[in-house]
Amino acid sequence: MSGGLSYSLSLSREARSQIKGHQPCILWFTGLSGAGKSTIANLVEQRLNEAGCHTYLMDGDNIRDGLSRDLGFSDADRTENIRRLAEVANLMTDAGLIVITAFISPFRLDREMARQLAGDTKFIEVFVDAPIEVAEARDPKGLYKRARRGALKQFTGIDSAYEPPLNPELRLDTVRSGAHALAERVLTCLESEGIIGSGIRSLNSQQAGMAR
Repeated sequence: MSGGLSYSLSLSREARSQIKGHQPCILWFTGLSGAGKSTIANLVEQRLNEAGCHTYLMDGDNIRDGLSRDLGFSDADRTENIRRLAEVANLMTDAGLIVITAFISPFRLDREMARQLAGDTKFIEVFVDAPIEVAEARDPKGLYKRARRGALKQFTGIDSAYEPPLNPELRLDTVRSGAHALAERVLTCLESEGIIGSGIRSLNSQQAGMAR
């Protein structure tokens, strides 16, 4: 008979999230480069953090430079990048977090794979919608210019396809509305889905009003 201690991993996702005061979920922002994904996602995370919610935001800067630094931008590599991202997001929601991802994630099948991997976890697809001409005019990192002159291959919207969501939970029109208003729409969605309580939503509304 072994003299060691026996144990089982008995804590569930529900037990971990109960002490956090909100439900775990995955907010999956998708859209063209320059559409405004990271800007809106960052505002949402800031508002949630101010209200005491436990969050983590993943985007190209903290995934492509680490977990997926061995991947390129072929279709197969893009699919593998999304698979890795979805697996990490699932681990974080198992810890009870609200996980926010801001990736182009151009292919519908890849986004559906991420949704399927989420299982029972609430998965909210957020389509940050901006026409290619608007995204290209913004071009905050000069990526479209590089792609147009052939210095950046397989760039989404130029020589690689983007497949917009057919039935996203949220569609954010970044031409008609500003980033702060669109972040408020995401928070309203989180409340309606039971992820956060009305108290959190009210606090954020007050803070947004004070900021203006």
